[in-house]
Amino acid sequence: MEENLVQDASDTPLQQEGMPHEVLFLVLSYLPLYELLVMAQVCRSVKEVLTYDILPWLNMVVGKPLNKRFNDVHLLKITSKADGRLKTLALLNCSKITDEGLQQVIARNPYITRLWLPACTSLSPSGVIEAVKLLTKNKHRLKSLRINGIYNLKKEGLEILHCLIDDESHPWQKKGLNFYHEYKAFSTFKHSYPPIDVEICPKCKEARVVFDCPRDSCKSMRQQQKLECRGCQHCILRCEECGMCIKDEDPVEAACVDVLCLGCWLQLPKCSFCNKPYCSQHADQKCSLVGSSGFVCIDCHARFIEN
Repeated sequence: MEENLVQDASDTPLQQEGMPHEVLFLVLSYLPLYELLVMAQVCRSVKEVLTYDILPWLNMVVGKPLNKRFNDVHLLKITSKADGRLKTLALLNCSKITDEGLQQVIARNPYITRLWLPACTSLSPSGVIEAVKLLTKNKHRLKSLRINGIYNLKKEGLEILHCLIDDESHPWQKKGLNFYHEYKAFSTFKHSYPPIDVEICPKCKEARVVFDCPRDSCKSMRQQQKLECRGCQHCILRCEECGMCIKDEDPVEAACVDVLCLGCWLQLPKCSFCNKPYCSQHADQKCSLVGSSGFVCIDCHARFIEN
C-alpha cells in the first residue's frame, strides 16, 4: 500500500464527494507525507488542493510507514510538488536515500532551511557535506541540520559542517542544554533546536547527540564544570520519561522495554497483569480492559486475553 501511495497518488479513484470542513485545509501543511497521500486518495477537494497548491508540500516529513521503502525516485517525485521552494526536508530513518538522490533534490530546492536526515544510513558524511555546501552558497543560511545516525562522521567533518552552518547571531550559539526526554519528543515545527544535533561525545569521542542531565545533583556539578554524566545515550543510561541519568539505582524496565528511573516507574500507571508501566511516548500501546479503568500491555494481552 505504501509503495502505491508514493508511486501514483494522483490516479487513485476518489471515494468521497462531500466538501470537508474548511479547518481541514488549514492543517494540510502540518501533516506528514503519508497522511497527505492518503487524504489525496479519499477526498476530491483535498486532492485538488494538493494538486494545485504548493503550500502543503513546503515542509516535507517522511516517516513511518513510508520510510523503509522510500528511495531516490520517490524523493525526486514527491519533492517536485514544492516547485523548487521546499523549506523543510525531514527524512526520518530513510535508509534507501543516497548521496546522489539527496543532492539532486537540494540542487532543485536551494531554499531549504531545515535538513533532517537521522539514521539515513546510505548517506555518507561527504555526501552530507556536499549537500550543505549547496544549501549554504550565496549566503543562504541552513538553520537546522540533524544527522544523528550517519555512519563514520568524524571530528573533521563535523568542524566543516559547523563552519558552513554556524551563525554567531543565532541564539543557539549561546549553548543551551539538551535533555534526552525533550529530544525524543520530536517535532518538525519546533524552532528551538541547535544548528547541528550531533557533537563529539566527551566519553566515547564519537559524533553523536550529547545530552545533559536534569537531575538536581548533576545541575550543581555542571555549575562546577564537572560533567561526569554528560554524554551520548550509548555512554550514559537515561530515563526515557524524565531524561535523568540512572547511576545510583538499578534501571527499571517499562512494558515497552524502555528504561525508567525508579521515581518515574512508581508514578506511571501499570499493566494489570505484569505491573509494568508504559513511558509517555508509547502510552498509545495500552490495551483497555472491559469494565475496568486499568489496562494491559501488548504482551500480556497476547498471552492471557487473546489466547
